[in-house]
Amino acid sequence: MPNKPISLTGILLIVAGLLSPGWAVAQKYPRSVSELVARTKTQIKTVDMATFKSGLDRGELGLIIDVREPGEYAVGHIPGAINIPRGQIELNIWPHVGFPENTDMSRKMTLYCGSGTRCVLATKSLQDLGFSSVTAADMRIDDWTRAGYPLVKN
Repeated sequence: MPNKPISLTGILLIVAGLLSPGWAVAQKYPRSVSELVARTKTQIKTVDMATFKSGLDRGELGLIIDVREPGEYAVGHIPGAINIPRGQIELNIWPHVGFPENTDMSRKMTLYCGSGTRCVLATKSLQDLGFSSVTAADMRIDDWTRAGYPLVKN
């Protein structure tokens, strides 16, 4: 069977996926993914955007972690946030909580992402590792931007 050339639409979708991994969040997934996220939300602590912003203003969010990919983080992240991508959170959180000498499993952390999905799953992973004060921001970064809230660009 001969190879078909890729259409312009196909090329644009590939480029969009490479430039913005969070773009895939806008795509439809099987219901099982939505069900997993919904089930996970019942097992963790979440805050809405207004509560997140208020906590940011008061300096009460603890360690703020952006779990998006580095390219997404560079385009614009919330002031004071560090970047630990969702796929690396279980391995790369440790230097931020004092491991190995003074590991603080009760270190307050607030996670966010582009759509409120990846941070929910990352929050559950940290909770499963034994962290006791982890919260997910149930918000969309686009809504944050539309509200005129600050973003830092690298």
